Amino acid sequence: MVTSFVRYGYVPVMLFGVNGAAIALAHAPWAEVWMAALILIAVGLSFAAERTLPYSAEWNEPIGDGGRDFAHAFINETSLLLTVLVVPLLAMLNPFSSWWPSSLPFVLQVLIAIVVTDVGVTAVHVASHRVGWLWRFHAVHHSVKRFYGFNGLMKHPLHGALELAAGILPLLILGLPKAIAE
Repeated sequence: MVTSFVRYGYVPVMLFGVNGAAIALAHAPWAEVWMAALILIAVGLSFAAERTLPYSAEWNEPIGDGGRDFAHAFINETSLLLTVLVVPLLAMLNPFSSWWPSSLPFVLQVLIAIVVTDVGVTAVHVASHRVGWLWRFHAVHHSVKRFYGFNGLMKHPLHGALELAAGILPLLILGLPKAIAE
């Protein structure tokens, strides 16, 4: 029963549940704290799903890489959480404002922000497989000996910063309002 739920429920829970919760919490008191907690919950759910229904059972066996992988994840996720806290301030101080589609409904504006961010991050990821100097930073992500949840969280901090910049700068240039950034 649990494996069936993980197999068929994981994607809908993450896509609609976690994203829906993020949208619902966007204007809640202490929104930044709730968002940080939501990110930790999403990561925890991912690891639990992976342990419950691994693609390959031997990938769940530790090989002495946990400390290194946890250190990378801690640094990168802390940077991400700090960015989540700073983006509303940057949006508030942003001199660009005329290009953002502020007349659209709030939910649609949030979806636009998610898509723009994801396109920027994905563009850097794709370029990292094709451009030599970017690959040197990105190779950390591919240096793991087994495939498990920390693979996605393991990256060189400078590469993570480049991905974040590619995702956030277009939003700021478009004039991302503080309400959407929160």
